[in-house]
Amino acid sequence: MNLAENYLIGMDLGTTNVKANLMDEHGNVIATASRENHLIFPGPNMVEQSADEWWDNASADFRELSEKAGPEIIARVRGISISSQTVTMLPVDREGRPLRGALIWMDSRSAKEMHYISLALGHDHFVELVGGQPDVAFLPNKILWFKNNEPELFARTYRILQASSYVNFKLTGVFSCDMDQASHSQCLNFHTLKWEKEIGDVLGVDLDELLPAPQQPTEIIGYVTAEAAKETGLISGIPVVAGASDAMTSMYATGLTKLGDASESSGTSSLVFVGSEVQSACDIPVITRPCAIDGVPYIFDAPISTTGAAIKWYIESMGESDREKAAALGKNVYTYINEAAEEVPAGSNGVIFFPYLLGERAPLWNSHARGMFIGMSLDTKHEDFTRAVFEGTAFALRHVVETIKASGGTLNSLRITGGGAKSHTWSKIKASMLRVPVLILDERCGDVPFGDTLIAGHAVGVFPDLKKAIRELVTVKEVIEPVEEWANLYDRIYPFYIDLYEALDKDLLRLRNRWIEINRR
Repeated sequence: MNLAENYLIGMDLGTTNVKANLMDEHGNVIATASRENHLIFPGPNMVEQSADEWWDNASADFRELSEKAGPEIIARVRGISISSQTVTMLPVDREGRPLRGALIWMDSRSAKEMHYISLALGHDHFVELVGGQPDVAFLPNKILWFKNNEPELFARTYRILQASSYVNFKLTGVFSCDMDQASHSQCLNFHTLKWEKEIGDVLGVDLDELLPAPQQPTEIIGYVTAEAAKETGLISGIPVVAGASDAMTSMYATGLTKLGDASESSGTSSLVFVGSEVQSACDIPVITRPCAIDGVPYIFDAPISTTGAAIKWYIESMGESDREKAAALGKNVYTYINEAAEEVPAGSNGVIFFPYLLGERAPLWNSHARGMFIGMSLDTKHEDFTRAVFEGTAFALRHVVETIKASGGTLNSLRITGGGAKSHTWSKIKASMLRVPVLILDERCGDVPFGDTLIAGHAVGVFPDLKKAIRELVTVKEVIEPVEEWANLYDRIYPFYIDLYEALDKDLLRLRNRWIEINRR
């Protein structure tokens, strides 16, 4: 085997799994490894994960890469970059030991604290400081909940880390936080890019002490220690960079390099990226952030809470017959439901699905939104529900895109990465819903760890011109065009989808509050 001069490792610590790639400087993926993460539900609206499981999975992935690649290749690994889900609250002590389970982005227990912070600072002032709308997904309210409800553990807390920061600490012994995740936390001042003292004062903490100083994604934070090398099969001394969120990393993985390009990282949740020539106002539902890609001055990044999660929920809760039929045909259940959904006419025979199973982030930013099927009748068939779930998540995507376009974003095509890219039916629905071509990428790229390797390569000089490397290494496998008949129908249904939700919003809030009262009795 002819060895390349340089190799890179990229890892994504997602909600559902920890996946890693080892890639050479020519973009060839030499080895991959993946292990499942599990969700923990300690109580109502509580969703946690174990940091110990993150490290067990990450170290096992590294060992698998090392075993598959062999010592000669591992000796030529020039850098490591790790991305992760965000926003996470993981408290650790001075030795970096987790003090409790990590509150992940799905956790919504801190709604009361969120409202307190917004009221204490003033909603408009808070938005001006952090550059976004308050939501339970973010960090200030999670910190305040922790401080108020678990004061003994809080008193022992030395740092609060993000998911990737914890794995980086285990590799290097250095506490860190990348600037990208810091900017999503709503603890960072949107203008100064420093931890905001006013927010810390409301929480009663010193954020400069509690949170590691933000570092640029390509900044080398440390090197693989001898101890970590023994656990992972890597060699000591490999540079580890600060990295970024899975959101930002997926932009690189999908090859977003110019205005008009847009991408969706389609996994448990979706992250939508659309470039803009101008900076948006900070008081709109989806805002721009400065973008490091040459030629794309600003980027809208919009999270949608439950897209892939909605499909998984549907299969697990309502898909027993789908699983049985798929097994009888010798098919994967996801393959089966894709085929079944495509046989149903666009519009799902009048059934509309609202995919707000964990509330919704962009562009609604409320925790009281709920999932709904509306429009059933005695004629409704199981397959109608199946297609409605695909279409409902695509309506939510369109809601985000329409909001972005109204605020200055430009979208001429949509590149899809992640597990959602495997669904041809879903991609065809999205193309028709947005009236743009959907680009499916070659298997070697598009995946988030591929973007991590690009970041690592740029940081250590393997890819001095990052934009050039992206254009050369990210290739499109398939272009899915809109179906005109479907597009025309979705144009007619979409305004009704929006009007119907807006008419129900106050009642959904009342419903949530009523359940809170009932559960307190």
